[in-house]
Amino acid sequence: MTKLSPPTAHREPRAITQLGRTRIDDYAWMKDPNWRAVLRDPTALDPAIRSHLEAENAYTESVLGKTKPLQDLLFAEMKGRLKEDESSIPAPDGPYDYYSRFETGAQHPLSCRRPRGTEGTEEILLDQPRAAEGLAFYQIGLAQHSPDHALYAYAVDAQGSEVYEIVVKDLATGEVLPGPATSAAGDFCWSPDSQYLFWVWRDDEGRPSKIFRRPARGGPADDTLIYQEQDEGFFIGIDATQSRAFIVICCGNQETSEALLIPAADPTAVPVVFSRRETGLRYEVEHWDGRFVVRTNADGAIDFKLVWADETATQRPFWRDWITAQPGRLITGMMALRDHFVRLERVEALSRIVITRRADLSEHQINFEEEAYALSLDGGYEYDTTAVRFVYQSMTTPRRWYDYDLETRERALRKTQDIPSGHDPAQYVTRRLDAVAADGDTIPIFLLARRDTPLDGSAPMLLYGYGAYGHANEPGFSIRNLSLVDRGWVWATACVRGGSEKGWGWFMDGRKEKKTNTFTDFIACAEHMIAQRFCAADKIVAYGGSAGGMLMGAIANLRPDLWAGIIAAVPFVDVLNTMSDLDLPLTPPEWPEWGDPITDPAAYDRIAAYSPYDNVAAQPYPAVLATGGLSDPRVTYWEPTKWVAALRAATTSDAPVLLKLNLDAGHGGASGRFEFLKEIAMDYAFAIFAVARGWKR
Repeated sequence: MTKLSPPTAHREPRAITQLGRTRIDDYAWMKDPNWRAVLRDPTALDPAIRSHLEAENAYTESVLGKTKPLQDLLFAEMKGRLKEDESSIPAPDGPYDYYSRFETGAQHPLSCRRPRGTEGTEEILLDQPRAAEGLAFYQIGLAQHSPDHALYAYAVDAQGSEVYEIVVKDLATGEVLPGPATSAAGDFCWSPDSQYLFWVWRDDEGRPSKIFRRPARGGPADDTLIYQEQDEGFFIGIDATQSRAFIVICCGNQETSEALLIPAADPTAVPVVFSRRETGLRYEVEHWDGRFVVRTNADGAIDFKLVWADETATQRPFWRDWITAQPGRLITGMMALRDHFVRLERVEALSRIVITRRADLSEHQINFEEEAYALSLDGGYEYDTTAVRFVYQSMTTPRRWYDYDLETRERALRKTQDIPSGHDPAQYVTRRLDAVAADGDTIPIFLLARRDTPLDGSAPMLLYGYGAYGHANEPGFSIRNLSLVDRGWVWATACVRGGSEKGWGWFMDGRKEKKTNTFTDFIACAEHMIAQRFCAADKIVAYGGSAGGMLMGAIANLRPDLWAGIIAAVPFVDVLNTMSDLDLPLTPPEWPEWGDPITDPAAYDRIAAYSPYDNVAAQPYPAVLATGGLSDPRVTYWEPTKWVAALRAATTSDAPVLLKLNLDAGHGGASGRFEFLKEIAMDYAFAIFAVARGWKR
């Protein structure tokens, strides 16, 4: 392929005055004024903007053209590790076992059921491969059978904008009922008596703001509005308790939450507030043994505690401590079963499962041996059961699904992730390291390498980071990362502040006025790996996506000398403009994370000081690959597009600055499992290209 010249984005300087401060945005024109329509229909994009995006894609393809054989090889390797006819472990519910399975070559799964405990006749509930035929994008957000097993509801996104259509299918006739719920957020639940469907509506700004109830077989004319959220900074959702005694409306942002209850015995009842919202108070509820268990940060419980609440007295003054807070032990989740209560905790970046027996409230913990591992609960449908399913994995160990008997404490291995092309864990080594932050705190790092890779500074490294919203990076298994590791790379995950690997305080120390800790932590991790001779500065590729893409933009500005390349997937880099735009889907709900630059001068100045797009400067940037999706409602397409234009105009190096914009997808990239792997293969080929200085050859 002939190498093209990089697109030159014309400048249209636009002065933006805010709180007495003025900034100039040269590339504001890249935001289509009709962006709402574009999210729902990508063909509505302004032709001039589309032409620029297509030119960016063509340039990226020309620069990376020499890596196309490598991309194909990487894709083949990843696909070879993927069991094509994969199927999930059946989850029992009443008379049926529910499961999903892929057919060989299929991009999407079949959703199925069969008579419980048998190999009887399979019933296909949803044929996703057929439904996706002819569509550039197709994704199911949520799918649930009704508790009486008669109906099947599923949320469909056909453009990647996360605007769903909720469809209901009659399982007796196979017919799809007329009148799907449209402009939906994809979140819904059945009433436990199967008579009603509750669903969440998404407004024109992309915010879930209303909840409707309709008869199970009803249509739009039957919808009844049962709740409308007045706070534009809150998100809402709906679900039923595991006991199926209550329907719960959940409202909240990163700082504050509130729940409303509807008794399952009276699903048309008006929702009642569980405990009124208080700024800074977070809580979530589960129903167990005739009362409520509340996971909350009340009373200064930064890492959360569990409290009891009676069904007749749910307000905060009546809460009674059960599992008290312990600093550094973050309670991350809970599951209620009839005779047992299960909670998931994280201590020093590692998870553990703790079981409580209802009869005497005695506890025991499920133990594991590896130095670094990832653990998750795989929730089932049934409440009256003594079994819980969990998934165990590590960076060297493929996923293992266990059924655990809560009474006998015996675990049964139900499934091990099959790697068709083969995998020998003994050929790899994983380590837990700790870097020292600028303020003296320690930052966990999880490392994976082949056992025969020399750790003397000669190996290239991919350093991954995120650091936002309290999301924790765990040392899990990846069929993708092995393609770099098998080529002598070291894969490292930096657990920087802004995540919750070391507790909720770890998150609090990486947000708002402390956000720059995220960036300096990541730099400290890179410097630690260099000092310990795990890699060298000219062989590190930094990798992050979404809010982790903001991290990539920040560290590019702060220390461009540390990186051979930077991969920024759907990067949130235009922070100041986005947090100042009330029309965008996520702006008010995001203020608790970043601050409100519209009304708060300190927040404006703080964001302006680190916002990647606003701090691009004339300096030698490393090779950069930014990716995005035209239908992305979370990080809109113009953010990476503007950033790339600014970087390319400013850089004093000859390293390429590339943009790959998926014109048929949203935040998560391509929807098919193989198409998604092709995108990852391009990322990894770019990493190899960057370390090898491929543009010089």
